[in-house]
Amino acid sequence: MTETKLVLLPGLLCDGALWRHQVAGLDGVADCMVADLTGADSLDALARLVLAAAPPRFALAGLSMGGYVAFAVLRAAPERVTRLCLMDTSARADTDEQRRRRRGLMALTRRGRFRGVTPRLLPSLLHPDHLDDAAIAGEVFAMAERVGQDGFLRQQQAILSRPDSRPDLAAIRVPTRVLVGEADQLTPPDLAAEIAAGIAGASLHVLPGCGHLPPLEQPDTVLKQFISWLAEPTL
Repeated sequence: MTETKLVLLPGLLCDGALWRHQVAGLDGVADCMVADLTGADSLDALARLVLAAAPPRFALAGLSMGGYVAFAVLRAAPERVTRLCLMDTSARADTDEQRRRRRGLMALTRRGRFRGVTPRLLPSLLHPDHLDDAAIAGEVFAMAERVGQDGFLRQQQAILSRPDSRPDLAAIRVPTRVLVGEADQLTPPDLAAEIAAGIAGASLHVLPGCGHLPPLEQPDTVLKQFISWLAEPTL
């Protein structure tokens, strides 16, 4: 049986380590490619880079910022995407307050005060049960360090300019699964429910014991979700 081609899109200040457990677990099920989302400062440009590197047809999964890029990929080349998984993300544009905070972080970073992900930020990313898990926290810190200051600035600029993708949801016609951590503070379950309600036939799954980063927090749960999602018949 031919393996499914699966393109994985990480979130802000994340890299391939976010999906390490799922990529290993999908060996023999899916041929996985993790996209680098640090190479451009607009979602449309990032979508073009993803499409240039991706197979002709592929399943697509994105977390947080990766979800924003997934929407851009679907706007650019919907015929190439066979199925979709959106995790801990939002179809909405930034609010004015979110833009203000984002620009403030960018200004601090340009002044040489890039600190990646600090322990103070962990409660906004992880379920309370995982705040003292050194392995998970260490992975989050290490990914942010690898993305670095310049990558962070490009990512924030891309997110700043993202459009409202809610009008695009009805045009999505592939098997879609929407996943969200039950304790996600950044993109809470109501935003996931909004996405699932807007896509015909989409299924919503709220993942227990997770905050904003389920692939690290509950890796086996996410792997099982991926296997089930990839087995769904295409239209």
